[in-house]
Amino acid sequence: MSEAIHNRYEFVLLFDVENGNPNGDPDAGNMPRIDAETCLGLVTDVCLKRKIRNYVDIAKNEAEGYDIYVREGGVLNLQHKKAYDETGIKSEPKKLPKDKEDARKLTSFMCRHFYDIRTFGAVMATEVNCGQVRGPVQINFARSIDPIVQQEITITRMAVTSEKDAEKKAREMGRKYIVPYALYRTEGYISANLAAKSGFTAEDLELLWEGLTNMFDHDRSAARGKMATRNLIIFKHETVLGNAPAYKLFDLITVVRKDQTKPARAYSDYEVTINNLGVPSGVELIEK
Repeated sequence: MSEAIHNRYEFVLLFDVENGNPNGDPDAGNMPRIDAETCLGLVTDVCLKRKIRNYVDIAKNEAEGYDIYVREGGVLNLQHKKAYDETGIKSEPKKLPKDKEDARKLTSFMCRHFYDIRTFGAVMATEVNCGQVRGPVQINFARSIDPIVQQEITITRMAVTSEKDAEKKAREMGRKYIVPYALYRTEGYISANLAAKSGFTAEDLELLWEGLTNMFDHDRSAARGKMATRNLIIFKHETVLGNAPAYKLFDLITVVRKDQTKPARAYSDYEVTINNLGVPSGVELIEK
């Protein structure tokens, strides 16, 4: 069995999009998410976690201990029922067993069985109750370095939907929303203390780094255009509690557009600066 982690971590992830919609907003007709006050683009933590889940599902192919709890089309109550079936515990479904050891067995099974529960945590207090887990890995919303332009592109389909439509027209018109180019930045946190409680291991951590680095290569679609992880910068503390505040570490990384007179259209249009000399004692900086 893989060993537990004994270090606190923070990380900064840089990724970009070209001619695609990195995260559509259902409240705005699925246009790219945007901060209304600054016009900076947004990508939610939920969106990024979905891509990590999908990568783990592909990489591990439902290997023991690497099932995915929140999957497309999944039914959470059925996922919870696996814990009751495995442990043989009989209880009133909407409540955890009064016996604390039985309740612990249910939650422990969910952590062991599902990678995303022991990584991101989960509230499993549904009609089939398996308790609650605080995940050691948390990710902020991603925000673009510069304001984005939400472009609406008209597209044509050279076929119609029905025979009735064919009597009136020979093609269908549609809409596609894209960002011509944007570089996004997000930050994340990994708690060794919470990892010990959920069972998140060193092997799980390496899989997380692998997922963050490769997730866009296995999430291709016409809507998302060309997306890629450009840099993953990790801060590893010597201790469980950490050796420096997270915000001070994040401030060591700056990203600016080289030429402010024209819009960016490639990653090379930006300069990423890492202040290695400012890394506090007891913190190791790792680039992947």
